[in-house]
Amino acid sequence: MIKEACVETYEEALLAERQGANRIELCSDLANDGLTPSDELIQKTCSALKIPVMVMIRPRAGDFICSEKEIIRMKQEIDMAKKGGASGVVLGLLTPENEIDEKNTSLLAAYAQPLPVTFHKAIDLLKNPEEGVKILKKINGIKRILTSGGKTTAKEGSETIQRMLKLAGKKLTILVAGKVTNLNIDEIQHLTGAREFHGRKIVGDLTS
Repeated sequence: MIKEACVETYEEALLAERQGANRIELCSDLANDGLTPSDELIQKTCSALKIPVMVMIRPRAGDFICSEKEIIRMKQEIDMAKKGGASGVVLGLLTPENEIDEKNTSLLAAYAQPLPVTFHKAIDLLKNPEEGVKILKKINGIKRILTSGGKTTAKEGSETIQRMLKLAGKKLTILVAGKVTNLNIDEIQHLTGAREFHGRKIVGDLTS
């Protein structure tokens, strides 16, 4: 079972590693569902941790429809993550019609190489997240999808998550999120059959 802890400070990252996290998702501003962390935070965290650090690439809060200027900025943030020693990046783009933005997702996934890309919970805004899996399967560089099965919690979305896992096959990893904690991870693993899990409290409380 892989546990990915979602953190926004260096101290939380260190504590998560100490408490048994297998991987970190590093963000800033989790109150707005996570934005790109600072250059300094990326470098400091990546150099101190022994476990992989995935860096959020999201230039602003709000929707996931990105302008050309924002795509350029995301490329710069990917460069920053690479230089800082990130093990991968996390991003997600949608079209105004609320579908996966294949064009720009493909562009950024190619730009991020050799770093693997996780497509984040933007997929949960689709009318049918399962359709999103079919599209993301075709994009080189996408390795994981972070999802709660289109629901608020992984427990509520467990049936959709099961179907997403089947669709993903061996090509993609479904990373289960949505109020997954150290207290309910075993139950959610049993409900979904997934192997990878993500959350703020995936290895317990990180407020030191």
